[in-house]
Amino acid sequence: MQKIKLGIVEDSPQITGMLKDYFQREEEFEIVMAASDGLEAVAKIEQFKPHIVVLDIVLPELDGFGVMEEVKGFCPKYLILSALSQESFISKALKLGASYYMIKPFDFAILKKRLLDMVKSNMTATEPLMMENIMSDYRMAEPIGRLRQKSTEEKITNIFITVGIPAHIKGYQFLREAIKMAIENPEIINCITKKLYPTIAKKFDTSASKVERAIRHAIEVAWNRGKIENINSLFGVKVYGNNEKPTNGEFIALVADKMLIEGA
Repeated sequence: MQKIKLGIVEDSPQITGMLKDYFQREEEFEIVMAASDGLEAVAKIEQFKPHIVVLDIVLPELDGFGVMEEVKGFCPKYLILSALSQESFISKALKLGASYYMIKPFDFAILKKRLLDMVKSNMTATEPLMMENIMSDYRMAEPIGRLRQKSTEEKITNIFITVGIPAHIKGYQFLREAIKMAIENPEIINCITKKLYPTIAKKFDTSASKVERAIRHAIEVAWNRGKIENINSLFGVKVYGNNEKPTNGEFIALVADKMLIEGA
């Protein structure tokens, strides 16, 4: 029996490792490629030609939507595996050619079944893939009687998508780390230059000044994209006007406070 050639596109080394460990033990599959950013993914998909690609949406350099748009001359099937659960993201993925969509956290046995279904039934995104089927997979991956709270990472990602901060710029990762630190220790916002920037710089092997500039750039990108209404809608009040930009500390504190209020 011909093995199913599988590609993995995921920026989390932990999840990539778990996927590799699982599918290397499954005789139906052969892992032919793995990539941790969108541009690498496009090149490797075109080179190794997997039958199916397990693809995350939020990736450095180029997101999962961009990967599906950029792959040329070869058309694998895509199963999206993402923490993003909004119906708008699911709909966009299917319209771009994904055959199925699974929400993290996921069950490996269900993931394997969906991949086999994609091969056996020739399932495509043109078929009516109902939201309840996707949500059913998600619920089956949960501990009995308890549905997962959205992770802090997912909440921050959703906020960044709403306000227009792209995943491929350096400030995205630095800003996400800063918000997580402010959630864990709200007082750190008062020590932004002496503690917050240096801590992030050490983690990413860079300088505090580069962290500050990259975060400033990420915020400016959102404002320059004209998504002020999205930002004000997100926080429920008119926080800023078109000509008003928050400082790094103000933006970090605003997002962290919102998430703390919502139970992050």
